Amino acid sequence: MYVFMPLIAFVVSFVICFYTIYFTKKHNLFLDYHNSLKPQKVHDTTTSRAGGLGIFCGAVLMCTDFLPFTLFFLFAGSVTFIGGLIEDLKGTLSPKTRLLIQALSALLAMFLFNAFIFDIGISWQLPLAVSILFTIFAVVGSINAVNIIDGFNGLASGISIMVLISLLICAYMVGDIQILYITLIVLCATLGFFVLNFPQGRIFLGDGGAYFLGFCIVEIAILLSQRHEQVSSWFVLCIMIYPVYEVLFSAYRRKKRGLSPLHPDKMHLHTVIFRKITKNNYKTSVLILLVTAPFIFIPLLYMWHTKLLAATVLLFILFYNFIYFKLVKSRKH
Repeated sequence: MYVFMPLIAFVVSFVICFYTIYFTKKHNLFLDYHNSLKPQKVHDTTTSRAGGLGIFCGAVLMCTDFLPFTLFFLFAGSVTFIGGLIEDLKGTLSPKTRLLIQALSALLAMFLFNAFIFDIGISWQLPLAVSILFTIFAVVGSINAVNIIDGFNGLASGISIMVLISLLICAYMVGDIQILYITLIVLCATLGFFVLNFPQGRIFLGDGGAYFLGFCIVEIAILLSQRHEQVSSWFVLCIMIYPVYEVLFSAYRRKKRGLSPLHPDKMHLHTVIFRKITKNNYKTSVLILLVTAPFIFIPLLYMWHTKLLAATVLLFILFYNFIYFKLVKSRKH
């Protein structure tokens, strides 16, 4: 079963995404219109934003093994997926409602399969109440981190694939077959979507897909870091630093301008790179994937070393700020 399920997850995801492209256009559902007024829009054709359906259906195959853990994992993830899917369909959920749905998924994960963050890489453990609050913050932040970089063909799914590969290698290194299995299933389901999303962008993740991927990644990472002393909590932050810092920096940038941190705009690093350097959708993704890859894979060499991981996080932040402000400044001339 272990051998065939990942391959079947890829096929299921691909087939569902493929038919979703035609079904959604035929019935005028889940569409991201080319003439919409979204500030972050860069596509010029009306495109289905229901790619999450394929990924989720492919991921359902994880429930063929390691029950009831995989069933609990999928159930908790389905809450935030459904919330995102409703937003993709109707676009009527308020930001606060979406955050509450994501927090519910985090709570379910904590109490269904013990995905608490107690160890944060320092010499003392978080008390239970603090752990619950911190875990909700981390999960909700990671879910929105994947969503915020979902702007170009292959960007969010490409980053997710690289992070999942890093987590897969980590699970193999520490001998956690259970986590390795669900990571491989989610990875293959994501690949089934990716081949239709990159480079042509025939289908988009949508909020449902981005939320579900963000949930899967952060929960897998939490379980690895909390189950195994060899995996520092900072390893989780390190391999997710690009989307996580994009969220934090965007919130700070908007707040500084007197806007809500949840207010959408077109000043993300990927949109600035698109306008200033590549002027091309998929090339923007390729450039960012190449630049962020070392920060995702090299930390595997010292995934237990908190100080080195913290230094890597700091290095990325300095690098990000240098590139961002240089591009923004040059954009004015």
